[in-house]
Parts: sequence; C-alpha cells; structure tokens
Amino acid sequence: MIVNNLYIENDTLFFGGHSTVDLAEKYGSPIYVMDEQKIRENCRKYVNGMKKYFGDNAKPFYASKACSFKRIYNIVESEGMGVDVVSVGEIYTAFKSGYNMKNVCFHSNSKNDYDINFAMDCGVGCFVVDNVEELDAIDCFAGERGIKQKILFRVTPGIDTHTYEAVNTGKVDSKFGFPIETGAAMEITKYALAKEHIDLAGFHCHVGSQLFESSVFIRSAEIMLQFIAEVKSTLGYEAKELDLGGGYGVRYTENDPTIDIEDNIRQVAEYFKKKCSELNINEPAVSMEPGRSIVADAGITLYKVGNVKRIEGYKNYVAIDGGMTDNPRYALYESEYTVIAADKANEPCDFLCDLVGKCCESGDIIQPKVMLPESIQRGDLVAVLTTGAYNFSMASNYNRIPRLPVIMVNGDESYVAVKGETLEDIISRDI
Repeated sequence: MIVNNLYIENDTLFFGGHSTVDLAEKYGSPIYVMDEQKIRENCRKYVNGMKKYFGDNAKPFYASKACSFKRIYNIVESEGMGVDVVSVGEIYTAFKSGYNMKNVCFHSNSKNDYDINFAMDCGVGCFVVDNVEELDAIDCFAGERGIKQKILFRVTPGIDTHTYEAVNTGKVDSKFGFPIETGAAMEITKYALAKEHIDLAGFHCHVGSQLFESSVFIRSAEIMLQFIAEVKSTLGYEAKELDLGGGYGVRYTENDPTIDIEDNIRQVAEYFKKKCSELNINEPAVSMEPGRSIVADAGITLYKVGNVKRIEGYKNYVAIDGGMTDNPRYALYESEYTVIAADKANEPCDFLCDLVGKCCESGDIIQPKVMLPESIQRGDLVAVLTTGAYNFSMASNYNRIPRLPVIMVNGDESYVAVKGETLEDIISRDI
C-alpha cells in the first residue's frame, strides 16, 4: 500500500478506517474521500519539524492551490499553519471559513487592482510581490488606507530542478519573480526600500514541485542567503524573513521513493544555520509552503465501473463514471497513479487495461496500463489513490459534468465537506 491509512480486509479496501464500499453506498459515486487525521498528521510533520530545527519563528504555510475549501482552512489553522493563496477565490474561501487573515500570504504573478484591493479589504497579512507594477499598485492602495503593507519579493534563484517543465518555477527565465542573475532582484529591493507604504520583510523563492530530496532546497537556500548578504552589504538592508517555498514530493506509486519530511527539514536547517554564520548575517525567520505533501496522500477517489471494452488483439479499456473532469492530471502531465479494485482488492490482478473516463475526449485517461482483476465488470468499485492534491482544485465542468462531492473521514465518523454539484447548479449562472 502507498500510505499507512490504507489496508485490505475481506477483499475490501479500507481508507482512514472506513470501508470504501460502505462509503460509496452511503454517498454514491464518483466521490473524493479525504482523511482528516492524515491531513493533521502531515501538518504536524512540518509544524513540529520546522520549530525543532529552525526555531520558534519558523512557520509552514499551507499552499491552498493544492486543495481549497472551507474545512481545509479550519484544519490547517488548528494545526498552527499559515496559508498561502493565489487568487481572490482562495482568499474569499479562507476568509469565509473564519481563518485569521493576518497569517495569509497572497501570491500570483498577475494581481490586478481588484485583486489587491480585495486582499487588503480582507486583511491579508502579506503580499508576495512578483513585478514592479504590482509593487507600485500595492504602495498606492496602502497609501490610500494609511497603512504600510508587508511584502516579500519573489526571487528566482536560477535553479533547474529537472522536474516536469510545467512545475519548474525557479529558472532565470521563469514567468515568476525577479531573477538574481540579471540584477533585477537587487534593483527592485532598492526601489522598494524608498516606498513610503511598503514594509519589505524579506524574500521568497519557489523552485519546483514533487522533489524527493533536500539538495535542491539546500542549493536554493545557499543562493538566497548569499543574495541576502549582498543586499545587506550593498543597500544596508537585512531581510527578516525568508520563504523557501514548497515542493516536497509524495508517493503516487510503489516506484516513488519514500521521503522523511522531518529529516529533510533537519538537513536544510543545518546547512541554513551554518551558511548564515559564514555570511555573518542574522538568521531570517524561515517559512516553507507545503501543499501536495499535506493533502495528496490524504485523499482517494472512488469510481464505479461503467463498462469493460475488450478489443481482441489490441487493448482493453475499463471506463468509469468520472474522468478528466475530476482528475485532469494525466491529460496535463501524464501523472502516474496507483489503481485498486476496491471491492475485489485481494483478487489477482491479471487484466491489463487503460482506466478511462466518460468524457467525449480521446485524452480522457486516468491511468494507462493498469492491472486489475480479470473479473472486473460494470458496477465494480475502483479506487484511485493519492488524489487529495490537484484533483478537486483542478476539476472542471467539461461536457457539463457536475463536480464531485468531498467526503471527509475522521476516526469513526464521516461527513460531507463539499456538496456535489447538481444539474441545476450547472445551469444556475445561465441567463
């Protein structure tokens, strides 16, 4: 099994202590299922690890884009995590959940005037600034309110992480941030320090996603701390905060490595402290931004089989009652997943097939070359594992298919965290 909250009993897959068959009977299919206790366990790895190795001022921020709905914010806040957001939709969701907005950082490489004003009106604590136009707008709107707005500058350290190109964000020519190499990061820092309504707290970087070792974070910390030292020497300004971003990976298949989050934090912290001493700078308060590694393995998706198509001499298809509308990641990234026949979990898996969705699209594939039991048939239950990140948050209404509910399990209980859409919801905005 990929994660420790999964096990098989009497031929049935259990998740978070609950029979997936019983969950599907109670709530229908397809459904997202998330394990609240697993989310909390993942939060604590970061909260405890960062305080232990970086000190009491260190803090992880949950990256909302991985999965954003109101209950998530309640959970991560109660576990002592900050939150980062990338849109007014995520801001509004956090705000309506009752989350303390002072602990929110607002990202995005293209915040318009509405976005900035909305965030300020909601009391967002910090903006991660990506460009000169945004800085000028924040200074202007903060001045109208008679406040100084806390910001971090997003800086690109020039690191190629060799991850999938679409999730590689640290290179010099990335669409995000101010590159150090060209001098742009130094120039914008100098410019910001002269702004009357800007409180520059420090710097932010993010180099990629689905990383399984700390070497990239250590290299990123090295470059960022050297930059902080150069800024101190050149401009007389010393950063109080440094956000190293997110990116630790999760296991989607048995072939993926296992990662010890706390030990990786220890490795980064040891280098960080040593480097600060070498550069003769004060240790800035460190933040990290885990998203995927908080929620991915805390979620699965349950589907019912619609049909099994055997094309003799060619290939086989198992079509389900969901598809790329609830999980577009294979279509986008060719992402790998583990698939289990949830109600035949102990049967031999001797049937090679592609698990496909019901959309009118040849690319509607959840996972190719899956091994399932030869007996798989219409009405059987299939579980796709590790879908807690970037499934619900990337879901669409393509083909006018309603988006799925989110069912949360918590110990012996289960509850609806997000209602599934109805057909009436689909047409509710039509004129």
